[in-house]
Amino acid sequence: MKKNRQAGIILGIIFLSAAAFGQARGQGSNKIEGGKKIAKTYFDLMVNVASTNVNYGSANSSLTDYKKSANGIQAGVSLQAGITSGFSLVSELYYMTKGGQLKANNPMSANESTLQFNTLELPVLARFHMGKFYINAGPSIAYNISGNSKINDQSTKLLFENSSEGFKRLEAGIQLGGGVEFPFKQKRIVLDIRYNYGLTNIVYTKEMYNRALMISVHYSKAWKTNPLAGR
Repeated sequence: MKKNRQAGIILGIIFLSAAAFGQARGQGSNKIEGGKKIAKTYFDLMVNVASTNVNYGSANSSLTDYKKSANGIQAGVSLQAGITSGFSLVSELYYMTKGGQLKANNPMSANESTLQFNTLELPVLARFHMGKFYINAGPSIAYNISGNSKINDQSTKLLFENSSEGFKRLEAGIQLGGGVEFPFKQKRIVLDIRYNYGLTNIVYTKEMYNRALMISVHYSKAWKTNPLAGR
């Protein structure tokens, strides 16, 4: 069921992106001033909530009915650098809590358990604008600052070392999603939906991959001048 839900989320993002393209095709992109489309650059502050979980690789199917998502905080900054009226580069740097939970009697540990990682993440995305809508995708790298494991009511710090119980600090992934912009006076409000798919194993002796669904709301004003814009 969890697997179906995850697939549904990914398909939903793809459908949203396709619908946005279909509705916005032929319309203007980015901002229009004096009848001319121009690129815009924005700098946003981010404070959001993300739904995160852990994929256990080859053992994931046997744990599907025992997995629970965890709500994590995401806080940082986002820079949308307008290159042309239809294309921007987006770079973000944020702190995020990731992880997941397993219910009691699961095949891996038998006990109820929770994993949490305190992470710094840096995605770099290509963003394509189509009217008020956009789609974006690109790679991301993350550094796990610290973490803890809670089994029943006992909590211990995670070890970040090459050992039988050790975790890795660095991980890589890809992000895919889309969004819609709502003009508000001289500013904009943006609703962004994105899926973060971890590609690299975060432990040394087992298989674990971070996954996250991120829903963000941005509120910002465009730079008065945009030195990054192309023709």
